[in-house]
Amino acid sequence: MADHYLRLLLPYASVEIQEVGGVPLSRGPARVMAQEGVDIMKRLRAGAFVIALDRTGRQMSSEHFSATLASLKLAGYSDFQFIVGGALGLGADVLAAAQERLSFGPMTFPHQLARCMLLEQLYRAFRIEKGEPYHY
Repeated sequence: MADHYLRLLLPYASVEIQEVGGVPLSRGPARVMAQEGVDIMKRLRAGAFVIALDRTGRQMSSEHFSATLASLKLAGYSDFQFIVGGALGLGADVLAAAQERLSFGPMTFPHQLARCMLLEQLYRAFRIEKGEPYHY
């Protein structure tokens, strides 16, 4: 399903998905979070506006999300980097590196589903910004 939204996003944005290597949960939560944090921090791009998905983040309507991205673009940002955590979420260092925290609500979702939801919301945000219909 994520591939579907990636195809729909092609006319609007260049999207690259990067995954960090999974650390076995058997190594313990602290080690998993630490290693994932290091791996994510290495991939943060200078100048990118970093948005972390976190259940304690800001909840927005699709229209508000679209307006937020549009205003960031007007402020000079053209590179956005979204971070979706693994099974244990994101560590404090990664959350601190983000300029914004976004929440899809207090529920926890598998990262694959969160990725799909994010891609759909990005597609919807671009359509809203351009005044195009987004219910199909």
